[in-house]
Amino acid sequence: MGVSSDTTIAEFEWDVPTSYTVVSAVESHAETFGDRVAVRFRDEDGTRTERTYADVRDDTNRFANALTDHGVGTGDRVLHLFPRHPEAFTIQLGVLSTGALVVPCSSMLRPADVAFRANDCSATTIVVHESLTDMVEPVLEETPLERVIVLDGESGEGGEEGESGDDGDDDRFRTYESIVDGQPTEYDGPDLEAEDPMSINYTSGTTGKPKPVLHKHRWQYCFNRINAPYWWGIDEDTDLEDELLWATTGTGWAKWFWSPVGVGLTTGATQFVYDGEFDPETFLELLESEGVTRLCAVPTQYRMLANADLEAYDVDLTDALSAGEPLNQEPIERIEDVWGVTPRDGYGQTETVALVTNYPGIDVKPGSMGQPTPGVGATILGLDEDEPVDPGEIGEIAVPVDSPAIFDGYYEKPDLDERTLSGDYYRTGDLATRDEDGYFFFEGRADDVIISAGYRIGPFEVEDALVSHEAVAEAAAVDSPHEKRGSVVTAYVVLAEGYDGNDDLETKLQEYTKAETAPYKYPRRIEFVDELPKTASGKIRRVELRQEEREKHG
Repeated sequence: MGVSSDTTIAEFEWDVPTSYTVVSAVESHAETFGDRVAVRFRDEDGTRTERTYADVRDDTNRFANALTDHGVGTGDRVLHLFPRHPEAFTIQLGVLSTGALVVPCSSMLRPADVAFRANDCSATTIVVHESLTDMVEPVLEETPLERVIVLDGESGEGGEEGESGDDGDDDRFRTYESIVDGQPTEYDGPDLEAEDPMSINYTSGTTGKPKPVLHKHRWQYCFNRINAPYWWGIDEDTDLEDELLWATTGTGWAKWFWSPVGVGLTTGATQFVYDGEFDPETFLELLESEGVTRLCAVPTQYRMLANADLEAYDVDLTDALSAGEPLNQEPIERIEDVWGVTPRDGYGQTETVALVTNYPGIDVKPGSMGQPTPGVGATILGLDEDEPVDPGEIGEIAVPVDSPAIFDGYYEKPDLDERTLSGDYYRTGDLATRDEDGYFFFEGRADDVIISAGYRIGPFEVEDALVSHEAVAEAAAVDSPHEKRGSVVTAYVVLAEGYDGNDDLETKLQEYTKAETAPYKYPRRIEFVDELPKTASGKIRRVELRQEEREKHG
């Protein structure tokens, strides 16, 4: 798909079908090409499972019937906590079919995180994999959860009424397998529409407690119209029978809805799901043996892949997509040189679809998020006013509040809605600059901007310069109080193997940063650390580092 950005944006029109839901899309696929594989699954042991679109539809209806029999209905909130699994789509679609809201939870969460989410949205049901029940059981009594459905559970874990895996008298527990057994493959549920509530996706909590982002079924249609063509490169002319999509995300993240659900299921593609820890050689072998044509991974994975022996693998990739944080130039060039595929960065949030991407038809600029996707209206506003900034000036990425491609508020948080959505724009809290060609460059979170001696400094440019040095594995830049300058840049640095932090290396890194970016942006203080504080999704919690700096220098 090759198009000019100006033409695409000018010609784009929204036309959201009133009756659209991802459930109805899958039903349509099952009727049209029910024998097409929807998901090809492999685990670390090499076990393979396939589900056709007809299988997904039938198993979705079985689970929806089971949920209805157990009292789950329209408006209820259902948490799920499981790894990548062959039944992931069935469970999510089954919940949605009942009119309930799905509340994804990452398998990396801790019991307190699960309790927070259950209490915050008053969830009454959770579907949990048997390997993760210890995340639920310790906090069950302090939550409104009435039903615990155990996936892959043994017959003693709630297989019959009144049974549980522990004391035998907790009738909240059931196994997934027991409640779907014998259920019909047809389901007569509520009539759902695009403007009905669909999910509550919690943010990562980089600056505070996670926020409950409410999305309607329209969200998935927007992914079909935006993420599919303007990030994945999949449009109505794509022959999906020749495609295999692989998004490495987990089931608990918004990115699962961005790609496996919002692109894979809505378009009717076949997608590969691997349940295993990331290992470069393993992933490269899977890319080759499975014949993956389009890959979506996070920058850390691309960096590790780029350091492996790429030449040893014969892959069929036509597209490589990156999201989560900016991807630096070195892995882009390495993958491009060996495979002839240029990784294309994209940007969005839990609250949105893909707002800015290096979409097919525009040149990729290393380090750039790309250009605004058609129909969304993303722009960069001044930090203190609702006016677009000039090229090269740091501002905040924003989207008109009437754009169909953003969320519908925070679940039962009217005060937060008032602060966030009452103006003309939804401000993302992410900083960026725009060059003369309209390409966006990420500069950090609005809370993370560093003002030193009157200069506004985005942390990412400092971090990007540091990690390009062979001695640096990871870096985080924050502001640190300074008597004369107000604040200075402090960099927390995790060193690569074989390097020791000392005064000499600190000086070398400072001089290196001055050469890589504007000299005034260099870190005047460097702290060598073993690891950086991160959220469960792997995002750096700079708020903790800023607090540490205030305690030391405030």
